[in-house]
Amino acid sequence: MELTSVNPKRVVVFDYGFGNVRSAERALARAGADVEITRDYDKAMNADGLLVPGVGAFAACMDGLRAARGDWVVERRLAGGRPVMGICVGMQILFARGIEHGVEAEGLDEWPGTVGPLQADVVPHMGWNTVEAPADSQLFAGLDADARFYFVHSYAVHDWSLETHNPLIAAPKVTWSTHGKPFVAAVENGALWATQFHPEKSGDAGAQLLTNWIETL
Repeated sequence: MELTSVNPKRVVVFDYGFGNVRSAERALARAGADVEITRDYDKAMNADGLLVPGVGAFAACMDGLRAARGDWVVERRLAGGRPVMGICVGMQILFARGIEHGVEAEGLDEWPGTVGPLQADVVPHMGWNTVEAPADSQLFAGLDADARFYFVHSYAVHDWSLETHNPLIAAPKVTWSTHGKPFVAAVENGALWATQFHPEKSGDAGAQLLTNWIETL
């Protein structure tokens, strides 16, 4: 059932050619948002929330994002404290760099770290998996510890290195999952949130997670 709101939050799904934008649109609408798929700069800047999807190779996604000025949009929204959420490769490109098949590409560098091959016997990691979220997570609020989310990926971040020393700035909340070795499954860092899994493909758990994000906008 699609949720309704008297004053729904406006969310732009940024369309830069690398993402399952239609399923994201449907999932966000179900969660109560007024959704538009566009790469229009002004609409992306002025929306209450910006969702950056991503599928395929890290370097190709970065090339597509830059061609659509998406790197500018993300940077300027975050500079103004405007919410941004990345999904799958849309999360990976928020890190400093990605290495695929020995080729290194620069990311948006919002977080330090390198996206590299999953350290597991079976790759890709495809299917449902649990996560370990911080107790005070807003993103996973109302979800049981055994809630499962849908993953499809061969690369991930295995080491989180961002430290916050200013007591006035909240430390990022990092959620982990395990496939072979633990990897970063989600991050909540001020206005910037992201998930390695696909909430739009994760049934009721994913719908609750998107609702949690929309409620913060």
